[in-house]
Amino acid sequence: MEATRIIAVRHGETSWNVDARIQGQTDIALNDTGRWQARRVGEALATEPISAVYTSDLERAHETARSIGEVSGKEVIPHEGLRERSFGMFEGKTFDEIHQTWPEHAQNWRKRIPDWQPPEGGESLLELRERVLRTLHELAARHPGEQIVVVAHGGVLDALYRIATRQEVNAPRTWELPNGAINRLLWTPEGFTLVGWSDTQHLDEANAPADETSA
Repeated sequence: MEATRIIAVRHGETSWNVDARIQGQTDIALNDTGRWQARRVGEALATEPISAVYTSDLERAHETARSIGEVSGKEVIPHEGLRERSFGMFEGKTFDEIHQTWPEHAQNWRKRIPDWQPPEGGESLLELRERVLRTLHELAARHPGEQIVVVAHGGVLDALYRIATRQEVNAPRTWELPNGAINRLLWTPEGFTLVGWSDTQHLDEANAPADETSA
């Protein structure tokens, strides 16, 4: 089977990114900077051969994906499997607020305990990894020999990077996950291979976008 080329994009900036608030699966829209970033991503990919555009169904990702769909002429296809990690009761809070109120949970989070789940419906890192792996395999397998775009979130892309580079979910993160960055991978039935990561040349006219403080 021929490889599928994947362009993975993190959504544009939101007001909660700026405030370092945990978004998780709370549906937050892009801010003005995020909408500008989304347009720039679309322009950067305007000449790419794209067979399909898939996106998280959360608005910040979906709006980013629409900018790509408009220039590629492709319908934007939402997929719940691309949603951000669920952070349960911690969504809407900053890490400092969590640390002050629930220090034990904050330590588990900071140490990246693989099976720790945020209370009230949160996902563990292991659950997130399995969901990302299953979803990306499903989508990529539909397009052998073609190129697809996937628009998702910081936590999803972090999991995908670890999968492609064979790193554990609790390995220290040494790579960037800026809003609006373009990342490239290859997929075959044997797995994922990293091609390029964190390309932000198309965003050079703006101030550097916020990194993944709150996904």
